[in-house]
Amino acid sequence: MIHDRTKGTDDVSGAARAAEGGPGEPADELDPTPEPEPEPEVLEDAPRAVDELAKACVRFVATRYGTMLDFSPETLSLLDQWLRDARLELPVRPEAAEVVQSAAGAYLGEVIRRQFGARWFAEGEVTGWRLYLSTVYCAFNPIGMAREALLLEPADGWQAHLELDPGERDAVEARLEALPQTTEEEYYMPTTRFDVLWIVVDALRAGLRSRGLDDVRFGPEDYAR
Repeated sequence: MIHDRTKGTDDVSGAARAAEGGPGEPADELDPTPEPEPEPEVLEDAPRAVDELAKACVRFVATRYGTMLDFSPETLSLLDQWLRDARLELPVRPEAAEVVQSAAGAYLGEVIRRQFGARWFAEGEVTGWRLYLSTVYCAFNPIGMAREALLLEPADGWQAHLELDPGERDAVEARLEALPQTTEEEYYMPTTRFDVLWIVVDALRAGLRSRGLDDVRFGPEDYAR
């Protein structure tokens, strides 16, 4: 689930991948035990376009299941289910794909932003949107993640995988190698992506602490585009 920013293509790595030759451990058995320790910070509001899409996701899910999403990580399992159900309906409603992936991706991104601290880049086409984490160097497009979960295939050009500093790649890979394999479907689900991101952030924070850089924060200007 990692993209090396020195390369031009996505690179899925290590144990954070779909199992080959049959089902593996479900995503809810991933162990996000290591806890990142970002310092409290005042979060910027999400851009209007993101906020509207995320709120649309809340309305869609409430209408379908009678449950209100509250932007907590625990609600991502319901987002998983909405994407599964939407996928089954795509053969008769293919036009729904864009709406579903955009709303689900914005909601996923907002859960991550509030949990870890991040800023959105949300200008132009949604393929170019990014979420920039603040306490570690890590960027990705949550809408690309939602597109992959909906279609169960790589979303080329959507930056669905994690962009990291190349110098931190090995430490992250070592952490991800310990993860159990998952089924193809669970691999793409928002809950799995969140659990993997938790472990990645923990690894990156540990690396910063070891170098005496615990107070470093990253802004949009730090992310080369």
